[in-house]
Amino acid sequence: MARTTKSKNVPKDLRPVFDSLTAITDTFCTNHLNDEYATLAQYLAAALCRKRPSPLAGKNLNIWACGIIYALGFVNFLFNKSQTPHMTAKDLCAAFQVSKSAGAAKAKIIRDAFKMFQLDPRWRLQSKLFDNPHAWIIEVKGFVIDVRYASREIQEIAFRKGLIPYLPEKREG
Repeated sequence: MARTTKSKNVPKDLRPVFDSLTAITDTFCTNHLNDEYATLAQYLAAALCRKRPSPLAGKNLNIWACGIIYALGFVNFLFNKSQTPHMTAKDLCAAFQVSKSAGAAKAKIIRDAFKMFQLDPRWRLQSKLFDNPHAWIIEVKGFVIDVRYASREIQEIAFRKGLIPYLPEKREG
């Protein structure tokens, strides 16, 4: 799977919407999650602003902010107690003063629009990316390999082609 380059660029007419939306998600992430979630939420908000037509124009931004975090939470297992950070979907939606069904519905729209899935390397927390097999499996001459265990030369080629998110460092183990 080719990796997508993240961008916070938004159309000029949607800049105020983006700024308002990210103010909501940034505050939520500061109070309940972490900076990694805040950064991913900014990228996802920008991607929603670039959609044509953008679903955000003139809409209730609190529900969209909840949907953004909910969608990212789905990818990163936010609702699993074994993860750090974690919280329930009910608590997430309550913090945005949004019903659970409304938050889940917006998250589904977002996940479908960007074809997001659990462990999706495009929307995975950076700190958890190395342990995500979806980010490192590539095909080389017809063979599927985990590039983390390939030669540095293959890793560099895969990185230049945008097939992996970064060059993995050697790990003791």
